[in-house]
Amino acid sequence: MKYLDEFGDADLARRLLDDIHATVTRPWAMMEVCGGQTHTIIRNGIDQLLPHGVEMIHGPGCPVCVTPLEMIDRALAIAELPGVTFCSFGDMIRVPGSSDDLFGVKSRGGDIRVVYSPLDAVQLAKEHPDRQVVFFGVGFETTAPANAMTVRLAKEQGIANFSLLVSHVLVPPAITAIMDSPTCRVQGFLAAGHVCTVMGLGEYEPLVERYRVPIVATGFEPLDVLEGIRRVLHQLEGGEARLDNAYPRAVQPRGNPVAQAVVREVFEPCDRQWRGIGMIPQSGWRLSPAYAAFDAEQRFEVSSIETTESPLCHAGEVLQGLIKPNQCPAFGRECTPRSPLGAPMVSSEGACAAYYAFRRLDDPVVA
Repeated sequence: MKYLDEFGDADLARRLLDDIHATVTRPWAMMEVCGGQTHTIIRNGIDQLLPHGVEMIHGPGCPVCVTPLEMIDRALAIAELPGVTFCSFGDMIRVPGSSDDLFGVKSRGGDIRVVYSPLDAVQLAKEHPDRQVVFFGVGFETTAPANAMTVRLAKEQGIANFSLLVSHVLVPPAITAIMDSPTCRVQGFLAAGHVCTVMGLGEYEPLVERYRVPIVATGFEPLDVLEGIRRVLHQLEGGEARLDNAYPRAVQPRGNPVAQAVVREVFEPCDRQWRGIGMIPQSGWRLSPAYAAFDAEQRFEVSSIETTESPLCHAGEVLQGLIKPNQCPAFGRECTPRSPLGAPMVSSEGACAAYYAFRRLDDPVVA
C-alpha cells in the first residue's frame, strides 16, 4: 500500500491546493480526458476544493461510454448466434444496446464469457475448435496493443475460429473535435497517462500549437490529478500553452515503440462513430487488410446494423462536457445503474456512474 498511500497524502494535497489557490486570479475551465481521472476527481471531491470559478469539464474519456450504439447492437446480434462464444471484459456486460444488453443475452442462454485478457479468448478458441469465439475489442490506445497481439497470435497459430469485434477510438482526434466545436469552453486539458504511456507525447504537440491550449499528461491518483491541474493553471495564468508531462514515472516522450509497432501492423486508421457524439474522422482503428479475415463484423455480416439513441438519454452532452451528469433530466430517475439508459451510468469509468456512486445527485454547484 506504500506506493498508493504516498499519492494520496493529505498534507501534500493541501500544499498543492494552497499553491493552486495562490495562483488563480480568474475563472478557468479545463477538461480531463479520462474516465479514471473523472472518478478520482468526484470520489475525492477535488473539483469542490478548487478555487471559485475553476471548473473541471468531464470529457469523452470513457471508452465503454463512447462505443457506438450500433456496435453494441452488432455485439448482441453476434452473441445470440448459435455456435458463438462471445467474450468481453466485464464492463461491457451491462452496457445497453437499443433494447438489450449482453447480460440479457446470457440470461437467455447465450454463451457470454467475461475474460480478463483477450488471450483468454484465443485459448477458448483453441480448446473449442467447433465454436466461433469472438472478443469485443473496445478501448482507447491503451488496450489496442494487447488486442493487436492477440490477432497476430491467432493468425500465426492458424486459429481460424477466433475473431475480433473492433471498436477502438483515439484521443487526439477527439480533442480536435472538442476544440473545433462552436460550443467549446475548454481552455486546457489533462491528458490520460495510460494512453500516453503507449503512444508517447508527440501527437499532442500539434494540438497545443494549433489551439494554444496547455495539455498536461497526468496519472490517476489524487496527487497526480492535483499536480496536473496545478500545472495547467500555472500555464493559463502565465499566458502559456505548452505540452507538459506530470506523469514521468510511467510516460516517456516516445511512449512504447514495441506496442506502437504491433498496433501499426495489425490496425489501420479509420473514421469512427462515437456514441452520443457522432462521426469523428480518423478517430479509430480497424483491422488492416492483412488481418481482415479475423474481423468479426465482416465474418458475421452485421456491419449494416443502424440504431437510434433513446431520446431520454443525454449521454452525448455529458460526454462532450456540455452538461454535468446530474443536469440530465433522467439522471437518478429513469436512468440508474440498475436500469441504465446510456453507457456512462454503468461503465466503471462513466461520469454518470461516478456522480451516482458518490452521491452527486443534485444539480452541480458551479465553482
